[in-house]
Amino acid sequence: MAPQGNTGAGAEAELPEYAGHYRLESCLGSGGMGVVHVARSTSGMKLAVKVVHTEFAKDPEFRGRFRQEVAAARKVSGAFTASVVDADPDAERPWMATLFIPGPTLSDEVKRNGPLAPAELRRLMAGLAEALRDIHRVGVVHRDLKPSNVLLAEDGPKVIDFGISRPKDSELRTETGKLIGTPPFMAPEQFRRPREVGPAADIFALGSVMVHAATGRGPFDSDSPYVVAYQVVHDEPDLTGVPANLAPLIVRCLAKEPEDRPTPDELMRELRSVAASYDTQAFIPAQRTGDALVPEQEAEEPARRPERRLRRRLMLAAGALVLVAGGVFGSVRLLDDGRPAPGDTSTPRAGVSTFRPWDAKPVAGGEGTPRCSYGAGKLYCVRAGLVYGLDPTDGRLLWKHSADTNRWSVPPALSGGLVLPLADYGNRLEALDPATGRTRWQRKVPTYNGLWAAGGMLLVTGVDGTVTGMDSTSGDTEWSRKIPGHATPSVSTFPGDPLLYVTSASVDGSTTRVTAVDAATGDVRWDEHLDSALTPIGSEDGSVFFLAVDHVFDYATAVVRYTPASGTTRTVRLSVPRQNAQATVQGGVVYVLATVGAMEAIDVDRGRHLWHLETSVSRGSVPVADGSHVFLTASDGRLLAVDARKGILTGQTRVRLGVDASDVIATLPRPVLAAHHIYATAPDGTVFALDAREPSAW
Repeated sequence: MAPQGNTGAGAEAELPEYAGHYRLESCLGSGGMGVVHVARSTSGMKLAVKVVHTEFAKDPEFRGRFRQEVAAARKVSGAFTASVVDADPDAERPWMATLFIPGPTLSDEVKRNGPLAPAELRRLMAGLAEALRDIHRVGVVHRDLKPSNVLLAEDGPKVIDFGISRPKDSELRTETGKLIGTPPFMAPEQFRRPREVGPAADIFALGSVMVHAATGRGPFDSDSPYVVAYQVVHDEPDLTGVPANLAPLIVRCLAKEPEDRPTPDELMRELRSVAASYDTQAFIPAQRTGDALVPEQEAEEPARRPERRLRRRLMLAAGALVLVAGGVFGSVRLLDDGRPAPGDTSTPRAGVSTFRPWDAKPVAGGEGTPRCSYGAGKLYCVRAGLVYGLDPTDGRLLWKHSADTNRWSVPPALSGGLVLPLADYGNRLEALDPATGRTRWQRKVPTYNGLWAAGGMLLVTGVDGTVTGMDSTSGDTEWSRKIPGHATPSVSTFPGDPLLYVTSASVDGSTTRVTAVDAATGDVRWDEHLDSALTPIGSEDGSVFFLAVDHVFDYATAVVRYTPASGTTRTVRLSVPRQNAQATVQGGVVYVLATVGAMEAIDVDRGRHLWHLETSVSRGSVPVADGSHVFLTASDGRLLAVDARKGILTGQTRVRLGVDASDVIATLPRPVLAAHHIYATAPDGTVFALDAREPSAW
């Protein structure tokens, strides 16, 4: 429903009465692209509603971008942002309603009362780091973090405005002589390489915001935006007046090169004394007596006592907080040669038992949950700053190799006979000997934002959309090109499949262009436009499987199978839309796991829903399946098994929380299946192995 309003002297003088079902009571403020109103829902709930100016509402391109901004805001709604309640990007004047958050903006607070006190600055920096962690973990870059986009709420800072104030968020434009953005809070790459802007740009903005909060001015100060732009790119920041205990951290945030800036997690570790803590125990269902592994019970007890205190504190203060994050799609079940393994449905021979369950913490210290893969008879894992190899029979550490990053979203890949650590982004590549962990080759490359392995090749996506294929064994570049029709490609690969799948959804989400590229040569094997916004989840028997996703609400609505040999598409709708869904395919059956643990199985051939299960897992990994069971890991370190035929929970392990309960990762490591065994990892650094055929004995 379009905003309905009174007539006035002009379009911009109009004060609409309603946006959808929300009555607009007063104007909070107006920006270049829209007006923000205080509004009330039918039940009386107080909201902030943003309504786009009339001239931009007539621009189809802006409507499409506004639709994307609504989707981004929905993805990041949480404890550190203003939650989206409703939106209508297709209205005559598009609008979006969020919860009303009482409190001044940081900009207004500094204007009225001057710079913040040192203790307030530390709390502000920790809160903004937490907010950026939540924003970045769902694949969103804010690009416009500044004091007027930070609300100082009673329970901590909230980051608002994900793009409604600018029609084009991917590049800097000066078409009207006015910069789109705020130069003192823009990173150098936003001026030099506007198409290469990534999460690190928000960290630079955070540093600038902190200087403003501490001094009342920015680190680069001039009346001319063009002078400020020059200073941002070339000059050192002015930190006069910044507290000495925060200045070194802010200097790191303001580093000229993106790779030299800390991540939100690194910032929170520096500010741990004021970082919020999360009590994942609040969402753990009662454990069966037989689930506990007795040998480690005593070692875990000291870590659980402070968590119980945190739980009591949080319950008294505000109740439970559920954290939700999307994930990376696909299955990781591998044989030694990298091909998908068939279902492990055989039963052990009578009287023969050559495998014993184990758990180990192979690397002392370290932070974060390990991510592991299997190949050539070994486990290969990454953790903050480390790559290491394990013996899969007992968890014994075989070797470890230092890495200069902790940006891992996926485990290492075994390709071309070498171990390839796949960092999220950077400018250095290396390959390791699987037996010793020694470096076999290294390459310095232009900044990349994605690495994949397929068909004996390492595939590198550049920030400009170029895809490069490098021989995994030698490190030599075999081909490099942009994929036609994909300005900013999304790339997927799947175990045993020699193709990489490049996808781009249309602005309105009605179609997706899918291009299959030969990993070895870079040649296009097929190119197709398919209905709906699609996310690839797997390939099997010559077909590619997708989830159809509503871009505005981020709900998966259907499973889609496309078979290029025949050009046929089969679509099976989900029983209900599933938010933040992740999925895998095994034997023609797609297993979908959504927010708050709802799981369902769909037989695509027969178009049937096989079963539905509520797992009570608030956040889960991408599931993996072997034909008999479906496995997933939970954010509290549990491994769960579900009967693939009946849809009932058949086993789960005990909780293994990390020491720092505030460490919330974007995508949970999925378990690994190999030779009837299931390998999983936990936030406390544990890697463990169990018999995949008997989850009831875990």
